[in-house]
Amino acid sequence: SMSHLAGAYRASGQLDLAQPLFEETLRLTNAKLGPDHPDTLRGMHNLADAYQAGEQLDLALPLYEETLKLRKAKLGPGHPDTLMSMGNLAMAYQAAGQLEQALPLFEETLKLRKANLGPDHPDTLMSMGNLAGAYYAAGKLELALPLYVETLALRKARFGPDQAETLTIMNNLAMVFKAAGQLDLALPLLEETLTLSKDKLGADHHDTLLSMSHLAGAYRASGQLDLA
Repeated sequence: SMSHLAGAYRASGQLDLAQPLFEETLRLTNAKLGPDHPDTLRGMHNLADAYQAGEQLDLALPLYEETLKLRKAKLGPGHPDTLMSMGNLAMAYQAAGQLEQALPLFEETLKLRKANLGPDHPDTLMSMGNLAGAYYAAGKLELALPLYVETLALRKARFGPDQAETLTIMNNLAMVFKAAGQLDLALPLLEETLTLSKDKLGADHHDTLLSMSHLAGAYRASGQLDLA
């Protein structure tokens, strides 16, 4: 079908081919089923996602906003599809530099996912990491730090220490420690992240190289130039 082909193009990064197909799918679904049918809402979400992937935030944002409004009305605020729209809209606001709009949405998404899915569900953990990252981006280190610490503990318990997302959270927490001037906490965490990344992902993986760069920067910041 047209939507499946569009999804395949989107997955392979061929946004120039995916976008017009998503647009046509949405136009046809809307005409046939109406604006608040679940299939129409899915089409809106997919098109907004494709716009965001293509960095067309001026098109993505109003579509995400409309999708969230309709999903809330049709499915309720705690429905997984509504929460996906809420989280994606928050990410789009953050990408557009609108943190004052992103933060309350991230907070609401996390609150509802915790209530509906539990504290260590993968979607809840993703929301915790997203909110912690938004706090960090907004310079709210006092809120980012405890949330990253909690997220890391829950991820380690649920998925183990060397899962890719766990390593990302570990790296992010270390960077917040560094930003807060707590290099004594940042350095061992960055060293552990690099060791685990090398073992799990390989020495030349993008995430491993990023860990290496962050660790070198932390060594420099602590005056250990011989290690950097």
